[in-house]
Amino acid sequence: MRTDARQHHDPAVRGFASDNYAGAHPEVLAALALANGGHQIAYGEDEYTDHLQRVMHSHFGAGAETFPVFNGTGANVTALQALTDRWGAVVCAETAHINVDEGGAPERMAGLKLLTVPTPDGKLTPELIDRQAWGWEDEHRAMPQVVSITQNTELGTVYTPDEIKAICDHAHERGMKVHLDGARISNAAASLNVPMRTFTNAVGVDVLSYGGTKNGMLFGEAIVVLDPDAGRRLKHIRKMSMQLASKMRFVSVQLEAMLAKDLWLRNARHANAMARRLAEGVRQVHGVEILHEVQANAVFARLPHDVSERLQKRYRFYFWDEKAGDVRWMCSFDTTEDDVDGFLAALKEEMAR
Repeated sequence: MRTDARQHHDPAVRGFASDNYAGAHPEVLAALALANGGHQIAYGEDEYTDHLQRVMHSHFGAGAETFPVFNGTGANVTALQALTDRWGAVVCAETAHINVDEGGAPERMAGLKLLTVPTPDGKLTPELIDRQAWGWEDEHRAMPQVVSITQNTELGTVYTPDEIKAICDHAHERGMKVHLDGARISNAAASLNVPMRTFTNAVGVDVLSYGGTKNGMLFGEAIVVLDPDAGRRLKHIRKMSMQLASKMRFVSVQLEAMLAKDLWLRNARHANAMARRLAEGVRQVHGVEILHEVQANAVFARLPHDVSERLQKRYRFYFWDEKAGDVRWMCSFDTTEDDVDGFLAALKEEMAR
């Protein structure tokens, strides 16, 4: 098919800055072409969105209801609005994406209060939750109504199913709901080698944000409601929050391409394997420290600041804590062994200078 568009980037350039840097998986692009052509009812009344519900049932149970949205921040903010009252608050880790990387959207757009807790590894526990889960009858304090966890966490660590069950049981005993930010939920499932239901609906999660963009989709995520009471007004909130796609079939068919069989798992397993390969190589480089257990597709490390700056000119990546010299290296579904080995060679060269 002819196009007047031109390629404006060099596809040979590789980096470890974010799994969002990767393009779309060829199977996802094929699915988009499959859904194109002809007319389909807009705003989610199309055949693809209808079929997606059944696909999601196979992963999250027959009671799951799925709401495709544009992006991860939109999924989180929309889901949290559905779970909170105007006076409500959300308990989350201090490092949570909703607190650090969403531009204040949960508080500005959803009108809720985030109650943050410092954690050593990005993971909440019942004991940590209790630092903020109190004062429900105190009109001077925002009411804790939701616990939000991230799987896997922003530090690359993974909750076990038992850990999430303990959080859900603890929150529910206090009348609170549990939201799971699953921006990298596929990587967590691949790391644990269990179905996604094992650490979501099976252990009491009420609503989750399903992430696909970081795992090979072109765009789009989904809110998956596991507790029917938690999503009673979600379709209205989605529209109000500017997350209702008119041509929703093009989000839904990507999710189908990922989840109808095992593309979601193949992609996640590969990204995780590349992170393990990277970590194993980094451990052989004197003067570089790995900061957290590498359980998914992220490697956090500490090395001299000047080395990082020189290395960034060869491979793009971000500082996590620039003052401390901490950096984050991310692997994606299309990271190759040659990418990893080339980066390790460059790291060794810069450390030796």
